Amino acid sequence: MSGLFAEPGMDTNPPTTPAHVRRLPEVIVNRIAAGEVIERPAAAVKELVENAIDAGAHRLEVSLAGGGVDRIIVTDDGMGMSPADLALAVDRHCTSKLRDETLVHISTLGFRGEALPSIGAAARLCITSRPRGESGAWRIRVEGGKVSPVEPAAGAPGTSVVVEDLFFATPARRKFLKSARVEGRHAENVVRRLALAVPQTAFRFVLDERVLFDLPAQDMAARSAALLDASEADGFLEISGERDGMTLSGFICPPSVHRSTANGQFMLVNGRPVVDPVLKTAVRVAYRRVIEPGRHPVVALMLTVPPDRVDVNVHPAKTELRFADEASVRSLVIGTIQRALEHGAGDVGVRPVLSSAPRQARIWYPPEKGAVPPVPAPAFHAPTPEGARFAEGRLQFGDAPAARTLPPVAMPSSGTGWDLPQTSANAEVTPPHAAAMAPAQPIAADHPLGAAIAQVLDTYILAVAADGSLVLVDQHAAHERLTHERLRAQFLSGHVQAQRLLVPDVVDLPRAQVDLLLARQPTLEKLGVEIEAFGGDSVLVRALPAMLRSSDAVNLLRDLADELEADENGAPDEMAALDGRLDAVIARMACHGSIRAGRRLSVEEMNALLRQMEETPRAGTCSHGRPTWLKLSKADLEKLFGRR
Repeated sequence: MSGLFAEPGMDTNPPTTPAHVRRLPEVIVNRIAAGEVIERPAAAVKELVENAIDAGAHRLEVSLAGGGVDRIIVTDDGMGMSPADLALAVDRHCTSKLRDETLVHISTLGFRGEALPSIGAAARLCITSRPRGESGAWRIRVEGGKVSPVEPAAGAPGTSVVVEDLFFATPARRKFLKSARVEGRHAENVVRRLALAVPQTAFRFVLDERVLFDLPAQDMAARSAALLDASEADGFLEISGERDGMTLSGFICPPSVHRSTANGQFMLVNGRPVVDPVLKTAVRVAYRRVIEPGRHPVVALMLTVPPDRVDVNVHPAKTELRFADEASVRSLVIGTIQRALEHGAGDVGVRPVLSSAPRQARIWYPPEKGAVPPVPAPAFHAPTPEGARFAEGRLQFGDAPAARTLPPVAMPSSGTGWDLPQTSANAEVTPPHAAAMAPAQPIAADHPLGAAIAQVLDTYILAVAADGSLVLVDQHAAHERLTHERLRAQFLSGHVQAQRLLVPDVVDLPRAQVDLLLARQPTLEKLGVEIEAFGGDSVLVRALPAMLRSSDAVNLLRDLADELEADENGAPDEMAALDGRLDAVIARMACHGSIRAGRRLSVEEMNALLRQMEETPRAGTCSHGRPTWLKLSKADLEKLFGRR
C-alpha cells in the first residue's frame, strides 16, 4: 500500500549505511546500572540491611573490613529464601515486596529489585540462606555479573550475605573511593539510621573486628538515646504534632546540644530513613533563634504521611522523596519543634562532660557517718570569723573574696515581672550567720532552677535545686535572653515600625524573583518592608524596618529574593536575610540592655532572675545560642572529686 503514495522516482528501500547504535551486553548494562545504586560501600550496606529488615529479622549483625571495600557481611535471622527465590533474587527487577503496580502503597524499605544484581555486577557476592523450618541451607554466588548455580550449603536459619572485593569489576569507581576510615564511617552512619527505623530489632555493628555498637531490642526512646549519643544533656524533649492527616513524633535535644555537622539528625518518613532537604530546612528554621550560627541540632524525627501524598520512587538509593504538600510538612515540623523549645529554663539542663579520675589516683575517703572531722592545721588556716561562711571569711595570702553568700529568702511563688529590682553595683551584702547557708524554706519542686545561695565572681549565680543538684547561671546571658524575648514580642506584636526612604530604591531582579517578592507583599509589609512593582523586572523599595535604618535596600532585597527562590515554600519571616537581621539587631539591643557581668545582685534579684528564666520561652540559651545555665548533680560532683 505504501507504494500507492510514493512519488515517482522515490526509493522506498531502507538505506544500506551500517548502524552505529548497538545493544550492550547484559553484563555491561548491569555494571552501568550498579553505579547508580551502589555508589560506595555504605550504599551496599544499606541495601543489604534493608533486605534483612524486610525479611523480618529479630537480630541483625553487620561486619566490615577495609571500610567495606574488602569485605561486607550482613547476617540476619529472617525468613530466609528457597533455592528458587535465590536464583531470582540476583536477577534484575525481581522482588517479593510489591503487591501491585501502582508504586503508591509501599510498606517495605526495598522494592525496586536492583540491589543484589547491582552488587553482584560490581563485586564478588555470596548469599547463603535457610528458610525457617527447613533442615538445610542453599547458596548462590555472583562474581562480576556471572551467576553460578544454586547449591546446597550449611547455614543457620536466616540469610548471610558476603560481599568481597567491592568494585573489582568497575575499577573506575573504586579509584574514587575515600580511605577505609572514611568509608567505614559512612557505613556506620547508614546502619545507625536503619537501626532507628526498627528499634524492635537488635543490631550489632563491627568495623575491622572492633564492635562499635551492640543494641538489644528496645523501645523508640531507648533506641534514640543510644543512637544520638547526646550524653551531655539531662534528657531529650519528646515532641508530638499533627496536621492535615500527617503526624510527627520523636525526640530532640535542647539547643545547648549541637554538632558541627548534620550527622546527628535522624529522620524517618513512614519508617524509611531519608535525607530530605525539606525536613532539614525545617529543622534549621525551628532551631535558628536558639542555637549558635553554624551549628546543627541533634534530633530524631518520625514523620507519618499518607502513602498517596509522598513519592519514594525518586532515586535508586531511596533516600530522597517528594511530598505532595511540602509547605504543610514544613509547617508541621517547624511548629512542633518550636513548641517543644519554648519551655522555660530548668526543664532540660546542660551537664558538663566530666571524666572520672584514674583508678590509681583515686583518693580514699573516711566513712561519712560517725567520722571525726580532721582538725585544721593552724599554720595553713586562719580562724574563721563568727558568722562568716563560704568565701566571706578572710582568705590566706591577701586574696579578695570571690563569692558572696546570701541571707535566707522565701521562695517567690511566681515571676516578679520583666524588670529586676535595681541595686547599686557597689552595694555590700551583709554576710549571714552560720545557719543561713540553706534557704529558709524548702525549695519548691515547681522551681527547677532552685534557690540562689551565692554569687561567684559577680557574674555567676549559684543555686540549689529541689533534688539537691547545683545550678550555675550566667547572669548576663540569662538576662540577655529575657530582654530579647521581651523586645521581640514588642516589635512583632503588630506591624514592625517602618522607616520610609527619602529616595526609594529600585532593585532589578530576575522576573521569577520579582513575582516571589510581590506574592509575599502583605507579609513583607508586616515586617516593615514596603515594596511595589516598578514595571518589567524591577521592584521599588519605599520603606525598610526602622531597626535596619543603616541597611542597604538593594542587597537586602536581593538576598531575600535568593533565599525565597531557593526555598519557595518558605516565608519572609523565616529567612535569614530579613528576619535574621531583625533578630540580630534585637540581640544587640538585648545584650546592651541586660545585666552586665561584674554587677552585684541581691538575693531578691537573683531569685527573680531564676523565676523569670523558668517562665520565659527559650531561656535555656542566650541570644547567641550559648547556654545560660548548667547543672551539676551529685554524680557529676563525685566524678570531679574522683569518688566514682
